Amino acid sequence: MQEREQPETLRLRSVTPAITVGDVEKSVAWYSDVVGFIVDQEMRHEGELRGAVMRAGTVRVLLAQDDFQKGRDRAKGVGFRLYCATAQDVDGVAAAVKARGGVLDQEPTDQPWGARDFSIADPDGFKISISTGMDDE
Repeated sequence: MQEREQPETLRLRSVTPAITVGDVEKSVAWYSDVVGFIVDQEMRHEGELRGAVMRAGTVRVLLAQDDFQKGRDRAKGVGFRLYCATAQDVDGVAAAVKARGGVLDQEPTDQPWGARDFSIADPDGFKISISTGMDDE
């Protein structure tokens, strides 16, 4: 058995990106009805939906309602992309997204690094790529 380096380096087990959205109810509906996530948890304050953890397989994404303290017109999703890996058929997933009303930014494409992926943007402009071929899933 190989000895661990000391001091130990950081070892994480998961990550849940949190993205701030303009209309959390609209975003929850889009992530579930169009992309295929399920609502894992809702965060409510005085009965009002303020956030939701969306789950697809073992992956979670937190959608949080913008409080608009930085302005209602601030850009969201700029320079940020969720790169998601799946063992599912990417072409089938893309076709299902389109059948549920989704508009792809990029049709399923073979990439030079061995992956096949497609991309879509959520209602606030956050980019999502769904890919196969990068992991040994």
